[in-house]
Amino acid sequence: MSLTSDVKGLLELYEASYLRVHGEDILEEALGFTTTHLGLAKAAETIEYPLSALVSHALYQPIRKGLSRLEARRFISFYQDDPSHNKTLLKFAELDFNLWNNGLDLATKLPFARDRLVEGYLWVLGVYFEPQYSFAREILVKTIVMISIMDDTYDSYGTLEELQLLNNAIQRWDVDCIDQLPEYMKSFYKPLLDFYGEEEEAMIKQEKLYRVKYAKDTFKQVSESYFVEAKWYNENYVPTMKEYMRNAVVTAGYIMLIVTSFVGMGDFVTPEMFNWASNNPKIIDASSIIARLMNDVTSHKFEQERGHCASAVECYMREHAVSEEEACSELMKQVENAWKNINQELIFSEISKVVPGPVLTRILNFTSVIDFLYRNGDGYTHVGKKTKDGITSLLIDPISVSY
Repeated sequence: MSLTSDVKGLLELYEASYLRVHGEDILEEALGFTTTHLGLAKAAETIEYPLSALVSHALYQPIRKGLSRLEARRFISFYQDDPSHNKTLLKFAELDFNLWNNGLDLATKLPFARDRLVEGYLWVLGVYFEPQYSFAREILVKTIVMISIMDDTYDSYGTLEELQLLNNAIQRWDVDCIDQLPEYMKSFYKPLLDFYGEEEEAMIKQEKLYRVKYAKDTFKQVSESYFVEAKWYNENYVPTMKEYMRNAVVTAGYIMLIVTSFVGMGDFVTPEMFNWASNNPKIIDASSIIARLMNDVTSHKFEQERGHCASAVECYMREHAVSEEEACSELMKQVENAWKNINQELIFSEISKVVPGPVLTRILNFTSVIDFLYRNGDGYTHVGKKTKDGITSLLIDPISVSY
């Protein structure tokens, strides 16, 4: 059998090529080669099911960039149609999903809402689905709701003067500041303090209060960077790409969310790990770049129409005197380079030897969530079929167990 006719082998090589780092020219060539020939095989309709379905999905989203839990759920459907499947393994996989799913009590705890609570929970499940992280999930999904409200306040509602008051209040983190805020901001600020206060009470009992301080400090940084963007918009200022990205890796929210994701995790996440993550190491910086640029490429038109500071797309177009299409193409190349940086840090760097695996896995998972939500549009703000299907697959539809 020739290599080009071995579809299963091509698929495996294709998936492996997404682990490439900078300078791995052979894997770059392998990616181009396998993408071309898998595409040809798909177009010729010569691949039998379920391999054909695996190829189609892989060409859309490789495993490396997918949500691990959602990819597992999808693969079960393919695997059960494979005549050579292991029945015992399949049954355990099906039971794992159904037992976990039945404990959520979605009708009571997670009603569909305009505040994107359910979409936020899908985001969190992409970061960690394991039972031992239930408390961590609770903290993180509430944080996503809070940061979403703050983002909308800075982007859509507040005047510059009101936003100055809000940012000052967040930097001070004092309930006495509430009287200085407009009425509508009070309904955000007080619950924000209450939420972090609840976190502090829980962490005091575990003698880990320092964790909440790191979470609050990074939240304050996001507010400060949001205010920078608000000033840029009000001054009609278009920064250079360097200036924009220096602020944008913070507004992406991933430094803050990654640090916050550690708060409810185990003792292996030490103070040193919080300090390391808070200082935006290379792997978190790469994740933030991916988050910011994919968000900007997919949502910049909508943001500009409703009134927003220049995104990476507008900044790049102006600085390099190129078209929107050329700017988006170049920014997506930077996304691919950032993925190589993540692979480098996970596979070859010293970080992979000293930082616990579960910590690094959270960062990889955060990055995969962005790829899932923003691959073909803003799947968080404008919830479409892909996001709804992910929610349905993970949270609503059980799997029929094989017997």
